[in-house]
Formats: sequence, structure tokens, C-alpha cells
Amino acid sequence: MTSTPDGAADQSSPVVHPPEKMRGPVLLRGTQTAGTSTTDQRLLDSRGPTDWVHTDPWRVLRIQAEFVEGFGALAGLPRAVTVFGSARTRRDTEQYRLATRIGAALAREGFAVITGGGPGTMEAANRGAKEAGGMSVGLGIELPFEQGINQYVDLGINFRYFFARKTMFVKYSQAFVCLPGGFGTLDELFEALTLVQTKKVTKFPVVLFGSEYWGGLVDWIRDSVAGAGNISEPDLSLLHLTDDVDDMVRVVHDAYAAWEAAH
Repeated sequence: MTSTPDGAADQSSPVVHPPEKMRGPVLLRGTQTAGTSTTDQRLLDSRGPTDWVHTDPWRVLRIQAEFVEGFGALAGLPRAVTVFGSARTRRDTEQYRLATRIGAALAREGFAVITGGGPGTMEAANRGAKEAGGMSVGLGIELPFEQGINQYVDLGINFRYFFARKTMFVKYSQAFVCLPGGFGTLDELFEALTLVQTKKVTKFPVVLFGSEYWGGLVDWIRDSVAGAGNISEPDLSLLHLTDDVDDMVRVVHDAYAAWEAAH
């Protein structure tokens, strides 16, 4: 499939790509993609023969290797912001163009842009950062249906284990910006909120971009979750809802300045 100058997909000349899947750092195509289980799935699956008793200790070394590889690759990153959003966002949509603007705005302000490395919103944010001359980072994950690291990533790592990948997002970011997305985006959003609420990380803003999409969730958290006493009133301030790119950049800058002052 080719692209028009504005990044929209050109449907008139489709290119057929072979099936593709990442297994950790390994790229598989064609007949090599047979079988859909992932490393995470095999680790967490307690069913089947008891030989897992003998193999699980060795998996610890692979897990350790993922942390070592991630820490080594990302240690030299400048200040960074992670942008989350749907892998299903099409290139010819306003959402894609918005994510590109957000990636570019962060890059122009000196932030590296980290995403999950996939297509859709992630690709758009990486694209914006790269085209603005910034650092574009993708932290991919082994999934049976993922397309691999997108072409706009300058530094990419593909993980087998979600928990290793999540550690990298939090450790090397100074903020999260969440655009409309699905379960993966929601997972990262609430993981970040939990870490900030429990003070595992500090001075870490979580920005929800898009009031039409996120407004109902924010209302539910305020009315139902806080209303039932399951979180306290100050916890509501951990979320910043906006539709303005400049406002998002301001929130990120203010939080980073506070973090620098504390260190």
C-alpha cells in the first residue's frame, strides 16, 4: 500500500504483505508465523505437562535479559514522554493527524517520544517526533496479531514480557499522554495512576487527550469511584483532561520542572 503526501493510505494500488509476527527480537514472516502462542502466554499458562517445573527457572534468565537489554538501550535517552493510543487508528483520520502533531510538539520542546512501537496512533506519534527532528522510540511487544515496530522508530526494542516493557515506559518517561485507545491504553493509564497514587513514581502527569472520548470516564471516576469513597478527592487531580496541544505541553513542562527541582 502506498501513501499520499499527507500520510493518508492510497487504496488504489494495494501491496500484499506476507503474514508477519515478532517473537521477542526475532522477525517471522510467511509460514514461520504458524502458531499464535506468545512467551507471556506460555509463562502464565499453568495447564499441561508438569515439565514447566523444570523449565520456569530458566525463563528467569530470559526475563533478566529483557531488563538488561532495555536498561542498556534506553539509559542514554533524553527526557521523554510516552504517548499511548489505538493501534487501529487509520492514517487518513483526524486522530492520526492529531497524534502526529502531538509527537512533533513534544519533539520540538526537547522530549523524546516513546510509544508501543506499533501502527495507528503509535505510528503517528513516532512519525511526528521523527519528522520534527526529535528522538522517536518504540517499545514493542510480542503479540499474535501485532505488525511489528513501525517505520518511524529510531530506537526500537521488542519485548516478550509485558511487565518488563511496562517498567521501561515508566522508568524512562516523565509523563504519559493517552489518546483514544482500547484495553492496552486503559491498562497503561490505570497502571500509571496506581503508581502515582501510591507514590511509586512522583511528579508524573497523566494527560488524557480528547474530552469527547475520555470525558465519560473522568465523570465516572469522579461520580462513582470517588463518590463511593474508593479514592480520595485529591486523587482526581492525578488526571489532566485537555483538547489543546499547547496545554498538554505546558502540563508536561511544569511537571518536569518540578521533578528537576526535586532532584
